[in-house]
Amino acid sequence: MTVVPSQTPGPETDDAATVPPARAATKAGDGADQASASASSVSGSFLARAALITASLSIAGSLLGLVRDQSLARLFGAGSDTDAFLVAWTVPEFAATLLIEDGLAIALIPAFSMALARRARGAPGDPVRALVRATLPRLCLALAAVAALIAGTAPYLVQALAPGLPDPRLAVDCTRITATCVLAFGLAGYCSAALRAHRCFLAPAAIYVAYNTGIIAAMFLLGEGWGVRSAAVGVAAGGCLMVAVQLPSLWRRLASRTPPFARSGAVVEERPMQLALIAAVLLFALCRQSQVLAERFLASGLPAGAISHLNYAQKVAQIPMTLSLMVCTVTFPVVARALADGDTARARSRVERDLALASWLVLLGVCAVTACAPQMIELLFQRGAFTASDTAATAGVMRVYALGLLGQTLVGALVRSYFCAGRATWYPLGAMAVGIVVTFWIGAASVHSWGVAGIAAANALGITGTAALLLAGLRTGRLKSPHSVSVRVRQVLAELSRLVSAALVATAAGAFAASRLPSPAAGLAAGLLTVTFVFVPLTWALGAQSSASALRSLRAVTRRLAHGRFR
Repeated sequence: MTVVPSQTPGPETDDAATVPPARAATKAGDGADQASASASSVSGSFLARAALITASLSIAGSLLGLVRDQSLARLFGAGSDTDAFLVAWTVPEFAATLLIEDGLAIALIPAFSMALARRARGAPGDPVRALVRATLPRLCLALAAVAALIAGTAPYLVQALAPGLPDPRLAVDCTRITATCVLAFGLAGYCSAALRAHRCFLAPAAIYVAYNTGIIAAMFLLGEGWGVRSAAVGVAAGGCLMVAVQLPSLWRRLASRTPPFARSGAVVEERPMQLALIAAVLLFALCRQSQVLAERFLASGLPAGAISHLNYAQKVAQIPMTLSLMVCTVTFPVVARALADGDTARARSRVERDLALASWLVLLGVCAVTACAPQMIELLFQRGAFTASDTAATAGVMRVYALGLLGQTLVGALVRSYFCAGRATWYPLGAMAVGIVVTFWIGAASVHSWGVAGIAAANALGITGTAALLLAGLRTGRLKSPHSVSVRVRQVLAELSRLVSAALVATAAGAFAASRLPSPAAGLAAGLLTVTFVFVPLTWALGAQSSASALRSLRAVTRRLAHGRFR
């Protein structure tokens, strides 16, 4: 697949991947292998830049997320007030998953990819604008209705989510304020999906920078008078900022009729966006996010602060998972377009490489989080109303929760393979439902004995089971459709076994190094360095392909930065 520059270049366009017109289209006598090789090299150059942009802004957003959580802990501690807000935080958490991350993006990116493929072939009218006209107004009406419903039923929602809260009125107030984010997040997710399908990643990657900036500003400006309600106001303001940072870039893309990609010789099937596809994707995302409901329902009966300890542990532990999934975020439009062009072999190869690289990245993070949990939490949160006992409780929960991060990453990566062709399938929903049942029943059985750690362990077991089911469902030979992606499960499992073996050794070494130094900063530095210098060479020595791929990508990015080609 050859990439040519858009007529409206902005900071998102890939200058290094620009292809002269003479090379953008293959001549009638060119062989398929030559075209494929050209497309592969251009895509590699483009993906390197897109991954750098996305990862850099994602790290910035994650760091601001830590500042947000630090501010929440410093201003309001880890007591009943923060528990009340975190129950209301369920609304933006669900909205982000459904409308930005695993919901609308998975449904809309294949639809926009198909429309762009039809536009590139000179279809009458503008398929991209037609798709927007057909979907955006209805989406806005539906989201506004859902936001009003959540605000109106907030007392019942809070009672269902956390029946043990000592002050449900505060949670109700926060829930009504955060309900406004449903419409804002839906518009932000729509813009993100459209831009990523156009291979524009700068504005979508910046949305969490804008979002967390809004929350932090609101807490410091309004916190003294409004208390923890100020954080809910920040959620509403941050949602509006997420839309604002993307609108200029999206407007430029929609205003241009010039095909952003070279024409493909494949026949692109015209297929309207299916309601069943949207339902399957959203129900899967809703089922996955219901893990949070199970956790908070079970934790609401524990002593005050339990929900907060679980929340802080998750926020820190999920950073490696979020960064590792940036690989799939960048390549998902590539896989969707490959399937739109009928190139299933390239789609499968891309998915297998993504699984290996995402697993390598998240396991490196798991080693760091597990080995250095006390030092991380103390440095990040132990100040103001957040005490040493809160640090110990949060660090213990985080170590247990980290056991499920590989499963979380695999689920996020694998589910895209089921929906990248723009067709409905209900298998992912069934696999996720099994994981939720496991999470709830194990959590209910262990919460009275192990407290929050039992809830975290149930989460890890449930999501790992879902990942296993999703991987089994994609095995080669099971999916016969030319519009689906299958993977070679045996090779994937062999790669994962090498990575997990290296992670166990690196975690033990990192924990030993971190515990030798009394200062939390020095212990964290020693632990992180030990984890890195054990995990990376060991994966290389064990023959993990993802290790070689990661190092090649790092060298490529370093060379490009040295030559100023990412400016």
